[in-house]
Amino acid sequence: MNFYEDLEYRGLIKDCSSSELKEKLNKGGLTFYIGADPTAKSLHIGQFPTFLLVERLKRAGHNAMILVGGATGRVGDPRGTGEREKAEISVIENNFEKIKKQMTKLFGEDIQIVNNFDWFKDMNYIDFLRDVGKYINVNYMVNKDLVKRQMEVGISYAEFSYMLIQGYDFKYLHDHYGVNLQFGGSDQWGNLTTGIEIIRKLNNEEVYAFSVPLITDSTGKKLGKSYGNALWLDKEMTSSYEMYQYLLNFEDVMMEEYLKKFTFLSKEEIEQIMTEHNQKPEQRIAQKTLAHEVITFLHGEAEFEHAKKISESLFSEDIKNLTAQDILENMKEVPQVQLNDKENIVEALVNSKIVSSKREAREMILAGAISFNNKKVMDLEYIIQKDLAIEERIFVIKKGKKNMFIGIFEEI
Repeated sequence: MNFYEDLEYRGLIKDCSSSELKEKLNKGGLTFYIGADPTAKSLHIGQFPTFLLVERLKRAGHNAMILVGGATGRVGDPRGTGEREKAEISVIENNFEKIKKQMTKLFGEDIQIVNNFDWFKDMNYIDFLRDVGKYINVNYMVNKDLVKRQMEVGISYAEFSYMLIQGYDFKYLHDHYGVNLQFGGSDQWGNLTTGIEIIRKLNNEEVYAFSVPLITDSTGKKLGKSYGNALWLDKEMTSSYEMYQYLLNFEDVMMEEYLKKFTFLSKEEIEQIMTEHNQKPEQRIAQKTLAHEVITFLHGEAEFEHAKKISESLFSEDIKNLTAQDILENMKEVPQVQLNDKENIVEALVNSKIVSSKREAREMILAGAISFNNKKVMDLEYIIQKDLAIEERIFVIKKGKKNMFIGIFEEI
């Protein structure tokens, strides 16, 4: 397959501005950009396949640029479901530095990163309306899908103007850096094409854009921070273990699509993995491969092996080989409860609110549904002791199959 065919095979192109773009993508030599939103400290897993295109395009001989929206982040873009909260300027500025550092880590020290606040901060409002707004018809803007959807619930003038701001970004980068291609998520298509329209009218030149389908689960739910299920690409926000567990629990039905979009594995490799996976789905071969590819790209092979070790240890007797730091750093999302030394197990479960009553505690203990560091406790007289805990500090407590707690012998 040529480069464009590979993108199509992976399902990474939804909309394309011109039939000429196919040949240009195959040929190499375009200068492209993608925008990153600084209203969060990090990109999340739903954005990963789109931003991975930066590396795909670089490998295909194109020149990369990333725009972090210090100006657009102050305004907020329409999302079709309601007005965004106004972000604090100090937060946006801090997040710009964090995302810039993340982009450099992922794509190399030579990646060019710009902030659109640099050219908007001194721009006169009247000049912007005269030099940019004058050339884009309101009917053109209203007919864009995202704007149309948000108008049903109400849209502010600020968010309505977002399209013009992003459109001007494309013109500025085209004029000053020779950028002739922009891409982004399919929800950005109206903004992408507005940039093309501004450049066509003001420069009488042709530039290009394509969009990438949004990443969803099997129900069509978007994997993104606005939907409460974000998994951050920054390992200080989401540990490699948490990433590993998240990816390991992806649905079988989505695995072929995710392997195509989240990895650089070839068509032949993906087909082989899926054949093996479908023969033994209980082994989760596809999910483990996905976890390896994603975590290794983001954080390196050693970090993947560490995450794998913690995951395997937490569900085996090897849990005793983990350190307290391993557990606390990699299980930040697991509820922490306080334990008291030499306390009866029934009292401990109630006092820590793992169960709601002594009756529930006794029932779960006798049913074998309570374990401390992967050892079932079925004795109602069992005494919790520090000297049996990891580093005399921590027990990993499991209640049933799905509920996990970190019990700590100290103030939390």
